[in-house]
Amino acid sequence: MLEILTWETLDDAAKTAVLERPAVASDADIRRDVADIIAAVRNNGDQALFELTQRLDRAEVDSLRVGADEFAAAERAVSAEAIRAIELAIDNVKRFHEAQQPTALAVTTTPGVLCERRHDPIDAVGLYVPAGTAPLPSAAVMLAVPAALAGCPVRILCTPPRPDGSANPAVLVAAVRAGVDEIYKLGGAQAIAAMAYGTESIPKVNKIFGPGNAWVTSAKNQVSADPHGAAIDLPAGPSEVLVIADDGASAEFVAADLLSQAEHGTDSQVMLVTTSAAFAEAVAAEVTEQLAGLSRSAIASQAMANSRAIVVADLQRAVAVSNAYSPEHLIVQTREPRALLDDIRNAGSVFLGPWSPESVGDYCSGTNHVLPTYGFARNYSGLGLDQFMRSMTVQELSRDGLSALGGAVETLAKLEGLDAHAAAVSRRLRSAP
Repeated sequence: MLEILTWETLDDAAKTAVLERPAVASDADIRRDVADIIAAVRNNGDQALFELTQRLDRAEVDSLRVGADEFAAAERAVSAEAIRAIELAIDNVKRFHEAQQPTALAVTTTPGVLCERRHDPIDAVGLYVPAGTAPLPSAAVMLAVPAALAGCPVRILCTPPRPDGSANPAVLVAAVRAGVDEIYKLGGAQAIAAMAYGTESIPKVNKIFGPGNAWVTSAKNQVSADPHGAAIDLPAGPSEVLVIADDGASAEFVAADLLSQAEHGTDSQVMLVTTSAAFAEAVAAEVTEQLAGLSRSAIASQAMANSRAIVVADLQRAVAVSNAYSPEHLIVQTREPRALLDDIRNAGSVFLGPWSPESVGDYCSGTNHVLPTYGFARNYSGLGLDQFMRSMTVQELSRDGLSALGGAVETLAKLEGLDAHAAAVSRRLRSAP
């Protein structure tokens, strides 16, 4: 169930193959299919959305937008215990993200030269909440809370419909309580296309946020490359986790952590990097035992087929392997987990010690669970409040300030052969005060 490999016995090609994501292998086919979906939405608008929803989600919807009756029904359908858990998650996520509010900056770089940096919310944002094999009300919290805190004037949310044409009640309850009530029953690449370009029913947004499967991720990448499309938060695709463990870790805990991500979807991937071959064997046995009791064991089993346990010589090599893989989630279960933190460079979110399961980050510790996958943690950060805002610089110069900088500007402009740049300064300085 969990293939065990020894890192030092692999050649460079084998090491690269071991760290490959399963979804990347079929990326070319996915890109082509997604491009067709995007083109259909751009050309046919709502008509394409209804047709794609029926064909791909096997659901017929009378209206794309969730109405008042459905919101009321959702409130009745969700238990009081679930609502309390949702509200706890909202409170903690709000507390952590409120602390991220940027401050305006004003600096006099030279006497008479004032430079500023200001922050404003993005005008219109689109939030995507998956609901494929499992609805994710937690994703609604992670997206809607920072969008509301940032003050984005237009906030819409898309989530796939269920077979009866309704949206998942828990997703609706979480979204409304977190600050978004314009919700559309729309999933997959077609939802991304609709938000990027707009249709008769769906408003066009400036930036799209949220995780999804390989098709959603491909759609986000494609619309972000089009100047007529929309920006995106980050490549957030199928879920993944890597666990670094030594022989002092709990095999039971590590197996549970691996399975908690494997159950997300068949295209998920989980990795164990350990200094102990015996520990790897113990985890493999625990995975087999625990898997039998899971309600989503069939899905988790397929994900485990893409997963590995890698035995390395020491913890420094374990960290190097992790940095090369650049996981979405990194769990460190060693005797001194914080001692490794300074050497960890590439990870979406890190969980230190035996009492920090990845599940708490998924739901209610306060950090955001929308994180880079596919190795993009090398150059992307997880979602934060700043991504719902844009920054703008301002400069204001007095005549004395321009006089102080004018000579340098003219010299640099002439070095670049840009006479008009130089003239924009010299003409001002020659003018009467």
